[in-house]
Amino acid sequence: MSGWDEGAVYYSDQAQFPESGSDASAAAPSRHTILQKFKEFIRNFESKSNVFPYRESLVHNPRSLLVHLEDLLAFDAELPSLLRSSPADYLPLFETAAVEVLRSLRLKEQAESGEMKEPEIREVQILLSSKEDPVSMRFLGAQYISRLVKIAGITIAASRVKAKATYVSLVCKNCQSTKEVPCRPGLGGAIVPRSCDHVPQPGEEPCPIDPWMVVPDKSKYVDQQTLKLQENPEDVPTGELPRNILLSVDRHLVQRIVPGTRLTIIGIYSIFQGANSSTSHRGAVAVRQPYIRVVGIEEVNEGNSQGHTAFTQEEIEEFKRFASRPDAYEAVCSKIAPSIFGEENVKMAVACLLFGGSRKNLPDGVKLRGDINVLLLGDPSTAKSQFLKFVEKTAPIAVYTSGKGSSAAGLTASVIRDNSSREFYLEGGAMVLADGGVVCIDEFDKMRPEDRVAIHEAMEQQTISIAKAGITTVLNSRTSVLAAANPPSGRYDDLKTAQENIDLQTTILSRFDLIFIVKDRRDYSRDKIIASHIIKVHASADATSADTRVSKEENWLKRYIQYCRNECHPRLSESASNRLQNEYVRFRQDMRKQANETGEAAAVPITVRQLEAIIRLSEAIAKIKLSHVATEADVVEAVNLFKVSTIEAAQSGINQQVTLTPEIKQAETQIKRRIGIGMRISERKLIDELARMGMNESIVRRALIVMHQRDEIEYKHERRVIVRKL
Repeated sequence: MSGWDEGAVYYSDQAQFPESGSDASAAAPSRHTILQKFKEFIRNFESKSNVFPYRESLVHNPRSLLVHLEDLLAFDAELPSLLRSSPADYLPLFETAAVEVLRSLRLKEQAESGEMKEPEIREVQILLSSKEDPVSMRFLGAQYISRLVKIAGITIAASRVKAKATYVSLVCKNCQSTKEVPCRPGLGGAIVPRSCDHVPQPGEEPCPIDPWMVVPDKSKYVDQQTLKLQENPEDVPTGELPRNILLSVDRHLVQRIVPGTRLTIIGIYSIFQGANSSTSHRGAVAVRQPYIRVVGIEEVNEGNSQGHTAFTQEEIEEFKRFASRPDAYEAVCSKIAPSIFGEENVKMAVACLLFGGSRKNLPDGVKLRGDINVLLLGDPSTAKSQFLKFVEKTAPIAVYTSGKGSSAAGLTASVIRDNSSREFYLEGGAMVLADGGVVCIDEFDKMRPEDRVAIHEAMEQQTISIAKAGITTVLNSRTSVLAAANPPSGRYDDLKTAQENIDLQTTILSRFDLIFIVKDRRDYSRDKIIASHIIKVHASADATSADTRVSKEENWLKRYIQYCRNECHPRLSESASNRLQNEYVRFRQDMRKQANETGEAAAVPITVRQLEAIIRLSEAIAKIKLSHVATEADVVEAVNLFKVSTIEAAQSGINQQVTLTPEIKQAETQIKRRIGIGMRISERKLIDELARMGMNESIVRRALIVMHQRDEIEYKHERRVIVRKL
């Protein structure tokens, strides 16, 4: 038994209190063991034989390391669960492991003195990524605090970059002794001790309470930025306001995100005490505000907007089989708003808008848009808003807004002052939120002109420039615009010229690729078919068996649109280009001829933008068939669509060629009897008098138009009074 009392410490593997202690010690492995496991993972994880992705990634980029949680799970099943349950404890360990591995991988460097020394390595930021489905922002509750969460959304605001201290350097006012205090990560602060550790010498004054002063110059800092993440517009339940949450990003994730970007983030759901929280919570110490400390960002590009980009092999085969059908284009058009009767041309235009043309980047940096803009203009009750609602449901990304309720800032971007920091930040509007999708604007004609001007740039250049409150920036808004409007008088009036019916500026009209004039025609047989169709729709509305099939069809169309937009970027063939050139020149000649005859410019201008519109339409028709080349047949289809929409709109309304029927001549004679040369009469009174004689009102109006064109009469007092000249 010699040496038993020599003061050494003996230990046994058996626990002294097996009931209480053993489970806890077995469940929580020591930090050293975890550190070794992390180091082993970075060094030894193989994706293929003899390929070590994390080791190579560290050598190439020593500042940050992106780790997939699936790889971590394949290496050791315990590590991801530890990271998920208490990330704040184990992420710093992981970063320490990465630094140590990097130090061992680096060769020694030669110092100035000539000796070999260890390379200086700062810190490595670990970024996480995972393939699991994101959680909805609405379900984040108290049970997720201090755990790893994954959520998707759209950034609506980004603050300026601030410096956040990781270690605060303190100095005592009394004895000048220094101390370094670590700061909590995220939006947490440092805990400053109340008293100084210095032991006073005899005769020396002891240090008072709270002696520490912060020395900012000697503290250590990292970059930090706060973002505001809002729910994706398509995930917000009907009638609810979209939720948003604060994000805190630091180090290499700073300044990577601009407002309007769609993100999927992994982060630690944390809480902080608001600086100047509302007065009701001022005394409530226990009430904290949640935020997410981001540890991994995936930017969702325009293609994989919905997050589920992974199309199964069966889906891809089904899509290709569908696209190879000779009637693929017609089949897609028949799936567009099936509850609306007729309007085949509008359905074709909406199909082209959903699929879109090809975006092009030229060598000199000019970007040509591929998105198609469509304007539906016409009578009430012609299903314009129904088309807009259908597109909102079907497009992968869509924002619906009404003209009267939208301001310029709400459509583009607004500058808002933060309550706590009093600094300005940008918040994106509807055009920014719908980046890569469609904006549906109803009641387009009711918008104030100054608000309508704000979307000019967004519709052609596809960017939104902001220069307000010291913020000068450019945001992306690569969106298609589908707008619906009524003529100024409420109904489309055939007795007015195109300019009077389409009361929009030329500048905005030229930005629309297709302009449809939707009229409510009174036709006995057509009315009968429409009536039976609407009654059938109402009668079969509650049939639940068909309901699932309809939603399945909608979902299929959404997925097909997504697949086509991702995979297919058609270009024009040689023969198609020549055909298009000839068609465009002919359109311009026809318009010049019409302008010469009527003596005034067309209401809808035919410019180079319209040529680009036909190119985009041809590409969209080719994209529906998953073809990589737009053929001459596609161009013919696009030109026909352009003719029945924009060209028809430009030539609509009353023009010079009013056929002189005997009724019109008779009405002219009566008007001349009523008014002597140089006399004036109210138009309404004249029409009423002639109507009492049994003459048709529209015939009288046509006769007045003919006389006005011959310069026999002129209008005064806002066209209310007629003066006879000849």
